[in-house]
Amino acid sequence: MDSNALLCAAIANHITTNPQQRITFAQFMDMVLYHPEHGYYSSDAVKIGFQGGDFFTSPNLCADFGELLAEQFFQMWEILGKPVPFSLVEMGAGQGLLALHILKYHQLRYPDFFTALEYIIVEKSPTLREEQQERLQDLPVRWCNLEDIPPNAIAGCFFSNELVDAFPVHQFILETGELREIYVTIQPPSLEAKEESFSPTRGGEGLGERSNFVFVEVTGQPSTPQLAEYLDLLQINFAQSAYPDGYRSEINLAVLDWLSIVADRLQRGYVLTIDYGYPASRYYNPRRSQGTLQCYYHHRFHDNPYINIGRQDITAHVDFTALSRWGERCSLEKVGFIQQGLFLMALGLGDRIATLSNQQQPLSEFLQRRDALHQLIDPTGLGGFGVLVQSKGLDKTEISQPLKGLTLPE
Repeated sequence: MDSNALLCAAIANHITTNPQQRITFAQFMDMVLYHPEHGYYSSDAVKIGFQGGDFFTSPNLCADFGELLAEQFFQMWEILGKPVPFSLVEMGAGQGLLALHILKYHQLRYPDFFTALEYIIVEKSPTLREEQQERLQDLPVRWCNLEDIPPNAIAGCFFSNELVDAFPVHQFILETGELREIYVTIQPPSLEAKEESFSPTRGGEGLGERSNFVFVEVTGQPSTPQLAEYLDLLQINFAQSAYPDGYRSEINLAVLDWLSIVADRLQRGYVLTIDYGYPASRYYNPRRSQGTLQCYYHHRFHDNPYINIGRQDITAHVDFTALSRWGERCSLEKVGFIQQGLFLMALGLGDRIATLSNQQQPLSEFLQRRDALHQLIDPTGLGGFGVLVQSKGLDKTEISQPLKGLTLPE
């Protein structure tokens, strides 16, 4: 059996050993992405980048994204009084490109800051960690688990770029005005239904003809009262008549646990989260009736998580209101929320675009670089990502100093 078949078998075993013969979608998504041996992020299946990848991120375009973030981190260090060490904790570092661009820029531009810097990477994927260690072997970086960082140990900044969207989510659907959770179970092979569409009980074959398991959806009572508590936190009321029957979406409970740990480990400094998503009012808009779940496979996206199991990425948009409000309960104060394009422009990306024509370089390189910079600020793409900054432990003087990336031009 290959890795994908073994993963399907592991998921099926998890289902059949459950007393109710089903698991939550969050459990399914967690196994598909993070099973220690066969999950997408735990195996060689994960591919990032333009050539042969399933998706790309801002650092794949050019070094400018990391260099502009480096400018923001340098200002944070100054605001905090230049502590030594200043810890930068990157959570989910991908191929290590962002760390490379940040550290090289600091080393060249701000050597005093580089000397004071402690760069920590928290990476769950063993495959990606190995790639990071090879790429960053000549730079002062250390790796650890988030849970291994002692409480109140970090003065600096926890940050992530396109991490939270890959956290496992619970899915729900409204049936006759009642919130019902979506579970995953197994359809016996003899009853296989070759359905293209999938309503409340959508499904698909894990490995096509090679799989003995067909995973399908069923609905039931919510698995935990935390789902209702999450909606209360956001002040979302699905009893309103504006929501149609069959409305479905996601709830990300994992992000609350993650943010609680981050806040506990941060003594003073910032949390910077970059990802695609919406405020709650847009996330749970009645017109967005099928949620935000997406799968990425070879730079194509679709919404069926029951195919290409273990071979594709599965994501859901980030609810930034949930991050902000839960952060307040964890002593994290919201500093600001802004689109990535505006954030990078405030940090100097506009100046970089303006000086392009003054640089001596072949036309092909000029066009490629210009396109990369424009993609970083395109409001319909990467530029439309959200940037949320939160802080903890700052005094009144430090809080009063605006962050450069959040300062819009007059």
